[in-house]
Amino acid sequence: MTLDEAKQEFIQSWGVLGSSWGINKTMAQIHALLLIATEPQSTEEIMSALHISRGNANMNIRALIDWGIVSKTFKAGERKEFFIAEKDIWETAKQVVIERRKRELEPLLKALKQVNDLDDNTSEEAKEFKKITHQISNVAQKTDAMLTRLVKADQHWFVGSLFKFMK
Repeated sequence: MTLDEAKQEFIQSWGVLGSSWGINKTMAQIHALLLIATEPQSTEEIMSALHISRGNANMNIRALIDWGIVSKTFKAGERKEFFIAEKDIWETAKQVVIERRKRELEPLLKALKQVNDLDDNTSEEAKEFKKITHQISNVAQKTDAMLTRLVKADQHWFVGSLFKFMK
């Protein structure tokens, strides 16, 4: 396999993996391209490498910046914007956890807190509803606590803990 073939395979695979992270395929492919790039890439270079439109490139680059895993940079003498990805994969993974927690878990916890303020606590239906939502809330709170520890942890602690867990 040539280097170019390997890069294309990586970009395609990262694109598929991105769906598991809650981001779209093109967004993940742009991230992959920026991860393996040795130099900052312009929008035009990204468009050309991935065969995507300017609108698609711009929208997904902005989303990656919002996620905190890509940043804008400038080159001396150039008017164009260039983009780079965070190269430390541990930091990238932590940032993805932070964003998913903010976008998914925090709204769920807020909604569960609101629905548990039930006026009707006497009917069987209300008791069952409260029981189920309380269980979901407990799992969500434990997940939140675990993710908070993960984000604060260093890589060595996490890997060591993971291996202990797998024994």
